[in-house]
Amino acid sequence: MLRRMMIALTAALMLAPLSVAAQAPIYGAPIGHDAAMKAIAAAEAEAKKNNWSMVIAVVDSGSRLVAFSRMDNAQLGSIDIAISKAMTANNLRQPTKGLQERIGQGGANLRLLAVPGVMPIDGGVPIVVDGKVIGAVGV
Repeated sequence: MLRRMMIALTAALMLAPLSVAAQAPIYGAPIGHDAAMKAIAAAEAEAKKNNWSMVIAVVDSGSRLVAFSRMDNAQLGSIDIAISKAMTANNLRQPTKGLQERIGQGGANLRLLAVPGVMPIDGGVPIVVDGKVIGAVGV
């Protein structure tokens, strides 16, 4: 009984973020290794330019890790956070910054905090090519 209630609650909570993303792009073929490495290189270049030590993760359209980089002196906690941000951006087909802003508004938006596997913190962005989500990057 409790398990069914948890499944129903999770399903109901999942509908809230998806209803806002009704116009979200559809999924496309997954990002390949070479393109993911280019995304990593671009993020690393920006981080170095700004003197940031970052962790960068790229997932494919199935939310599976394709490429990953932990720069020197990046905090270890950022490893799981970057991967989670990328997965969230891919799974919800929207930047995590919007989720963070919605939570900041309070009220019913706080339900996002209860959705398993959602990291509603700025730093995750879907990678869209020809109107289709092929993966996401998280930092």
